[in-house]
Amino acid sequence: MKRFLFVFGLVVLAASCDSKTENTMIVSGNIKGLKKGALFFQYVKDSTLVVLDSLEIEGDGAFTFTKEVESPEIFYLHLKKEDNNDVNDRIIFFGEPGEITINTSWNTFDINPEIIGSKSHDTYEEFKDMISKFNIRELELLSLGQPSNEDSVDPLPLDSIQKLINRNIITRYLYILNFGLSNKDSYVTPYVLLTEANDANPKYLDSIYGTLSEEVASSKYGKALKKYLEK
Repeated sequence: MKRFLFVFGLVVLAASCDSKTENTMIVSGNIKGLKKGALFFQYVKDSTLVVLDSLEIEGDGAFTFTKEVESPEIFYLHLKKEDNNDVNDRIIFFGEPGEITINTSWNTFDINPEIIGSKSHDTYEEFKDMISKFNIRELELLSLGQPSNEDSVDPLPLDSIQKLINRNIITRYLYILNFGLSNKDSYVTPYVLLTEANDANPKYLDSIYGTLSEEVASSKYGKALKKYLEK
């Protein structure tokens, strides 16, 4: 009987291994300090946020999700904690085939999580870091027009501030376009063009689309960019 169970276990294990393909993505990790909550694995399908899988967590923050991925795209980990607080509850990452490890803490769930194993996500993080600098710069410029109680210096004229803001916006767009030209083999490129530069001059977006590799152009976001340009 023991021998039968042992052989049966090997068969199940072999079947499990065989079910994996070159497109299988395995997302695993740990949520440090989480005692109780629900973790949802999500992505966007047809403009709707869809739950692919979920996991009830009690006493152990370890998790694993599996998904067949045709091409790299954005996925989400949404944590529903038992603290009546919806802040810091969603991690956004660029998923792709292979093993991806995500480690974080329950109280700072979406603040600087450790994400390892996705080349596309590394590129996406590089892009986001630069974009955040432009956003911070715009906030700084907006504050220049506000009088300070601690400083007797008059605020800058609004027209001067607007010129600086416009210059920052132009520089931001130039960065996005240059990013696209420099990352024609990255699946991140069509995604950021759609989400961060969809109001840029279409001829520039079309020029970048024309440089994309065949694999990227035929990906989920590559097709979406083509459809957008055709409109």
